[in-house]
Amino acid sequence: MAARSRAALAPVLRDIDAVVCDTDGVITDSAKVHAAAWKTAFDTFLAGHPPTDPAQRRPFDSHDDYLRYVDGRSRLDGAAAFLASRGLDPTAETVRAVAADKERLFTERLRERGVDAFEGTLRLVRALRAAGVPVAAASASRHARELLTRAGALDLFTALVDGGEAARLGLAGKPRPDLFLEAARRLGVPPDRAAVVEDALAGVEAGRNGGFALVVGVDRAARPDTRARLLRHGADLVVDDLGELLDQQGADGGGTPR
Repeated sequence: MAARSRAALAPVLRDIDAVVCDTDGVITDSAKVHAAAWKTAFDTFLAGHPPTDPAQRRPFDSHDDYLRYVDGRSRLDGAAAFLASRGLDPTAETVRAVAADKERLFTERLRERGVDAFEGTLRLVRALRAAGVPVAAASASRHARELLTRAGALDLFTALVDGGEAARLGLAGKPRPDLFLEAARRLGVPPDRAAVVEDALAGVEAGRNGGFALVVGVDRAARPDTRARLLRHGADLVVDDLGELLDQQGADGGGTPR
């Protein structure tokens, strides 16, 4: 790789040969749409099926519960994890019904409002491409291709592994590393030479479980508790925006990872 091209990247990325980025919350500003859809679906279910323990009857928290139980997971895994956290033991049919309600709500909001890509992420991906470092997008969501297309970002990525591909290949969900390992395989780079970028606790844990050389956590909320959780679950470093992974001297508008 040309030294001049690598100089645009923060030092932590200069020995990395490939990067795998989660989609929701890392590339596209869609995590809040997912969270809102989950809140409506869960709160509706809890209203009709209140937990036995009054302390567990509180509404779904779009930050804490979303990050802890559903962010980065498949719909079915996320629905089951949250309902279990409220002391419920729902049937597979109930889990599918709640997940389907969330899917309907998310799709409606996506069609109505669309999503944008984070500018800092786009700048970093362009700098990586200029340095000859391939970048893959990965997501447990079946909507990843549509999200990236609507945001005008799909062509920036060498490979995409989404929820549809994960189901077709029988890949286990996060925190298992299967999704990221498949993305790295498609880029032709072993995980110990690649980085994972994630905003979800299950996602950074998956990156660590997969033996990736670098796991970057993204904290869009910029909250101390979120940063600490990401580090605790396996992130090597946490940034508020991926523009921080551009070198201040070598790239326009970059910053220093904290």
